[in-house]
Amino acid sequence: MLIRLAGGDVIDPVNGETGQRDIWIRDGLLIDRPEGETPDETHDVSGCIVMAGAIDIHSHIGGGNVNTARLLLPEHHAAHLPRPANTPLSNAGWSTFQTGCLYAQMGFTTVVEPAMAPSAALHTHLELADIPIIDKATLAILGNDDFTLSLLRDAKSSSMLDDYVAWIIGSSRALGVKVINAGAAASFKENVRSFSFDDMVPEYGVSSRNIVKSLQASVTRLGIPHPLHVHANNLGIAGSADTAAATIAATEGVPMHLAHLQFYGYGIEGKRKFSSEAARLAELVNGNPDVTIDIGQVMFGQTVTISSDVMRQFTAIGNANPKKTVIIDGDGNSSGGIVPYRYRQDYYGSLQWAVGLELFLLITDPWRVFFTTDHPNGAPFTAYPELFELLMSSDARDAKSTELNPSALELTTLASVRREYTFEEIAIMTRAAPARLLGLKDRGHLGPGAIADVAVYRRSKDIAKMFREAALVFKNGELVVKNGKVTHYRWGKALRLNPPPDKAMIKRMKDYHDERYGLSLDWFTFPDTAIARDDPFAEVPCNS
Repeated sequence: MLIRLAGGDVIDPVNGETGQRDIWIRDGLLIDRPEGETPDETHDVSGCIVMAGAIDIHSHIGGGNVNTARLLLPEHHAAHLPRPANTPLSNAGWSTFQTGCLYAQMGFTTVVEPAMAPSAALHTHLELADIPIIDKATLAILGNDDFTLSLLRDAKSSSMLDDYVAWIIGSSRALGVKVINAGAAASFKENVRSFSFDDMVPEYGVSSRNIVKSLQASVTRLGIPHPLHVHANNLGIAGSADTAAATIAATEGVPMHLAHLQFYGYGIEGKRKFSSEAARLAELVNGNPDVTIDIGQVMFGQTVTISSDVMRQFTAIGNANPKKTVIIDGDGNSSGGIVPYRYRQDYYGSLQWAVGLELFLLITDPWRVFFTTDHPNGAPFTAYPELFELLMSSDARDAKSTELNPSALELTTLASVRREYTFEEIAIMTRAAPARLLGLKDRGHLGPGAIADVAVYRRSKDIAKMFREAALVFKNGELVVKNGKVTHYRWGKALRLNPPPDKAMIKRMKDYHDERYGLSLDWFTFPDTAIARDDPFAEVPCNS
């Protein structure tokens, strides 16, 4: 089928084409205008903004911790309601099915689950496969598991570490590697309750810095497109900016991605010893081209914090709202915690809200700062439209600031920052840059040969409404959203790397799992056919 989107205002930073033109789609791909052919279907999008489908690089949408949060807080989502008549069970509330629908309605077509325990890869992919419309990907967690720590303790070769990382990536069908408070979960088992970048892991004698640097180097050597995705130490505490600064300095010419930097933007100034260090961190990021970051913006209201950082979640129990939590002191990378939280417009909430916006606005390169709320930790992803408005309108920020704690805002630079994001900067931050960061050459732009992931928005003074209800969304050339409503369901794919496994490492893994768990390696791996979808995975090449 030949489809024409006629007369839209196309914003395509990758191809340098911003202006009014037609978009042509054939067989799920974008094409040049065909000469002498009449389209089978034409959509008049004159006066509308046309972008590639949006990409979210960091959103917790599947896996064990997500489901534990649903079990802990049934009152905050619809899945506890009686099953609706005549609908699939997966339609019952916002558990998997609605995730894909809600993302698609906003024009998002690809989402990355950034924290998959390799031992739970099958469960994670089974759940992601039940999220319709959008493509998904995962990042495999390493850095607290016995095997990695033992390799570093015993000073094994870098090639052996590479073989292990490649095996983890391939067997878990991941798109990259994430390290979460490197070494802290292992230290937590030894009753350690605080852990910094140069602290040593008991029993292993390796520092958090050593773990991060070793995995960073391995990811780079293997040609994994996405740099090591780092959840740093000391998340959320006063003075955490020092940790972030040390981690940024540790890049040493090698790419690194820092997750949810807002949660590290805190200093110790003021009466409450809790202040903004966003301007300092923005300056460090601006001066270091090897660093990319995502924000983890806080928005106000009820949410739940979900993290494999068991040490951080354990210390946050006292702030739980409502007063119930789950702490999982699991093996290796399967630890974590679920702590409900309500962000209020008090001193602390106001400062966190401002810190995120400061980082967005003070980091000058939209190719290196990524749009996230660390769903659901800073806010549910359904808050994205309101966040777009805050970034694009200084008046909207000013209006919201009048509702917040003035003492907190005085310890930030937000009032003096008048920058307003343009549509082109939004397209870079949410389309072009994420595709480049993840190595996804087939999306994030509107050039010929890209998959036909296209979002169309009606221009409006109400920016939040515009981004909340896309006029049209195409996924792989299929119209899936019209006037903010899902009109067609389809199944996306999970994007994965597939580095060739080393035979000696497979043998080593079989012996290791038999000795450590008394279980066959088959308990921890699975064939593609375990995912009951046609062609459930799409392979992304490693860099040569």
